[in-house]
Amino acid sequence: MKIATQLLHSIPVDELTGAISVPIYQTSTFVQESPGINKGFEFSRANNPTRKVLENIICSLEEGHAGFAFASGMAAIDAVMKLLKSGDEIMAVEDTYGGIFQMFQHMFERFGIKANFVDTSNIDKVLAAITPNTKMIWLESPTNPTLRVSDIKSISKIAKQHNVLLVVDNTLCTPLLQQPIPLGADIVIHSATKYLAGHTDVIAGLVVVNTKTLADQLRFNQNISGSILSPFEAWLTIRGIETLCLRLDKQCSNAMAVATWLSAHPAVDKVFYPGLASHKNHHIARKQQKQYGALVSFSLKNDNIKNAIRVVNTTRLFKLAESFGGVKSMLDHPATMTHRNIPEDHRKKTGLQDSCIRLSVGIEDAEDLINDLKQALDKLNLPAGKQITVLQ
Repeated sequence: MKIATQLLHSIPVDELTGAISVPIYQTSTFVQESPGINKGFEFSRANNPTRKVLENIICSLEEGHAGFAFASGMAAIDAVMKLLKSGDEIMAVEDTYGGIFQMFQHMFERFGIKANFVDTSNIDKVLAAITPNTKMIWLESPTNPTLRVSDIKSISKIAKQHNVLLVVDNTLCTPLLQQPIPLGADIVIHSATKYLAGHTDVIAGLVVVNTKTLADQLRFNQNISGSILSPFEAWLTIRGIETLCLRLDKQCSNAMAVATWLSAHPAVDKVFYPGLASHKNHHIARKQQKQYGALVSFSLKNDNIKNAIRVVNTTRLFKLAESFGGVKSMLDHPATMTHRNIPEDHRKKTGLQDSCIRLSVGIEDAEDLINDLKQALDKLNLPAGKQITVLQ
């Protein structure tokens, strides 16, 4: 089956009643026939029928061995990081999400797990950064918000040569656009809050692993730490997944139109979108992704925070909010919002400019979205010669 069909029909009909919508098993515990004799469920922290359906769905879509659902994307990441021990090192994508940067630098470093941040879009830099203590390579591809693309298949070969786990955050693509496990990844992570659930009404995280050994370890971490997804949130995520194909196809189409338009605007310095031929790693994205996603970032000429803030404060359809992936378009100013806790020198090193604006493109009419950006950018009052007026 094609993945669009597989997606829908991986959601089972309830065997007990025939319900076509997955039941919400809102229960903490399950009655047992005798000690240790049950219907496969004992306590909802360890396992729950609604959550299990979601875990099976994401496992099937990512072509993995087992799936796990957590209370948030960060909880999912925390469980994966607990596969490591003191003295281990992790090679992490340089322009990582702000929350992950904080987790690696300010939490796990205290436990003796060191993170080395590397430009993983450059294979030579990945090879050079491997040390005897490297136990995990952490990729986001594309990254958020600068949309860098890493060659997952090539990096997976390096990881296997050095007996290193390869983890790929696949949030921006979802399994519809990219499947890291067939490309060689060991673990795939999703903030299901974003495109999978798709309606900005749930917080959820998912993990898929490719072996029984990893599944046993993750299942232990999930149960002992207890940061599991509730039955209702699991049901909301399942319901969101049912329309993922339609939503994401429209969002990707809109994103390409918006990115193309921004590329020609005189106020815009750089546009970050893997679908543009000008993107540094467009050829890699074309090889490993089916489409290019619905996140678009751009920076302004005369890199200036005040101008960026003026733009994000004057859009009408693009709502100013953190997060992305919902059906309604949103925008974010990373330097003062999602990535504000990353030191300025590190932000600049990764190419995250002060004027960078991140767009989460929704399912509205593309022309309306472009017109909204136009009226906001026009307020910057470009004089003749296409020089931007820097606000004081």
